[in-house]
Amino acid sequence: MVYTAMRQESERLDLQPESLVPLYIQLKDLLLRQIRAGVYSAGAKLPSERELAQAYGVSRMTARMAVRLLGQEGVVASRTGKGTFVSFAPINQELQRLTSFTQEMDKLGLSASSRVIRAEIARASDAVALALGIEPGAEIALLERVRCAGNRPLAIEICHLNHSACPGILDRHDFSHESLYRVLQQDYGIRLAKADQTISARLPTPEEQRLLEISPHVPVLSLTRTTYTVLDQPIEHVLSVYDGSAYKLRTRLIYDV
Repeated sequence: MVYTAMRQESERLDLQPESLVPLYIQLKDLLLRQIRAGVYSAGAKLPSERELAQAYGVSRMTARMAVRLLGQEGVVASRTGKGTFVSFAPINQELQRLTSFTQEMDKLGLSASSRVIRAEIARASDAVALALGIEPGAEIALLERVRCAGNRPLAIEICHLNHSACPGILDRHDFSHESLYRVLQQDYGIRLAKADQTISARLPTPEEQRLLEISPHVPVLSLTRTTYTVLDQPIEHVLSVYDGSAYKLRTRLIYDV
């Protein structure tokens, strides 16, 4: 069916071998017009190199070069082992407000979902204990998730919670679809107020490449955040890794005379 649809399209938009414009550029431009016209919407998978080559009567190398150009322009992105997909518009992440991933996706009209990697009771390391203001070895709730918009993985989050403030939280809730912040507020009466956060850019580890379905050269944003309640008590310490190709960070700077 995919091939038939492309074949019908190619009959209306044939490439021109006699043109001075190389075929791979013609094909890139044709695919770009289709994407802008909504033939392939954001998040949609592009046909394979073989399917493109068959549909438009070009070599697989020509098809590969056309798709590579679209990737260099940020129009599409390859996901390891999955194929090539039309990119979402970059997510503008505001740095002034503390919001959950679910809230961010809701504002953008995207469906948030999660894959739970780990959900277990653990013991606080020295670093986590210091961030949460508890004793090393104290009981924490550890929740590791891959956060997705639709079916696209965008982030890996490893969350450490002071378990004494939210006992039984992992037993009572399914965080593959529930919002952690909503549960803390609605079920435990914990009102969040602020967070300290640091951000750095780097290349992904092999495990991060696998979970985010990105190639080794795609940069990631590494975030460390400690979240506080209205009583100024640390409740959450999070280590996150975001697909850097999907995000733009925004903040407003005030000139200090």
